[in-house]
Amino acid sequence: MNIYLAGVLWVVGAAAVSALVAYLIRHIGETDGIVENNEAAGQVFTIVGGLHAVLLAFVLISLFDGVGAAEEGASREAESLVAASWAADSLPEPARTQVHDLSRSYAVAVAEQEWPKMRAGEDIAGPGWATLDQLRRSVADATVSDEWQHGRKAEAANQLWEVYQARQARLDTAAGEGVSGVIWFALIVGSLLSVALPMLFGGPRPVTHIIIVSILAGTLALLLFATQQLQNPYMGGAQVGPDAFEAAQVRLR
Repeated sequence: MNIYLAGVLWVVGAAAVSALVAYLIRHIGETDGIVENNEAAGQVFTIVGGLHAVLLAFVLISLFDGVGAAEEGASREAESLVAASWAADSLPEPARTQVHDLSRSYAVAVAEQEWPKMRAGEDIAGPGWATLDQLRRSVADATVSDEWQHGRKAEAANQLWEVYQARQARLDTAAGEGVSGVIWFALIVGSLLSVALPMLFGGPRPVTHIIIVSILAGTLALLLFATQQLQNPYMGGAQVGPDAFEAAQVRLR
């Protein structure tokens, strides 16, 4: 389903349900003294709504930061891979050709094999780790004859270590559960309470009251939908792509 259509359904569904409940409360429930309770209900709503807004904002900001970190990590992994290959250009054969070919193979494997699995939430299987280990051994086994080549060999090894760290972080993020169950429980219950409390308010215009409640419910549903979509930066609405590795393939031709 299209992400925008799914978001609209979340918002419209939450708004419709809350409007129906508010209507039933105003027309079927006990209404005596409801107007007089506005001040007390408003004070409680201020506390509950404020705490819920802080939690929701904290979660969303953390998720946005996570998406940014995933994009930065993918770029760092791909750039370090290219840098390792370029450093290995100064090494003697066969290390030079081996590192170049293996670097390109690694970039292709990540973009074409690993990335689709990360988007689908599947376990990562493929030649990625084996190729990276072959890269490490090719650099380590290279025989150098002067100080310049020794420096280039050390640089290639350092860049491969950067690739390893960025790769491990990427796989850990892809395999993570996103927002924990406890946080989801707090978000959902907090949203329900934030919508339920305004239903206790009273006033001479029921239609206006119902519209206000439905707008609040729709807004909270939209924010929960955004939270759900941003849980994994490689899935849902975020979908960090393999652009960095596709660019690396071009550089390694």
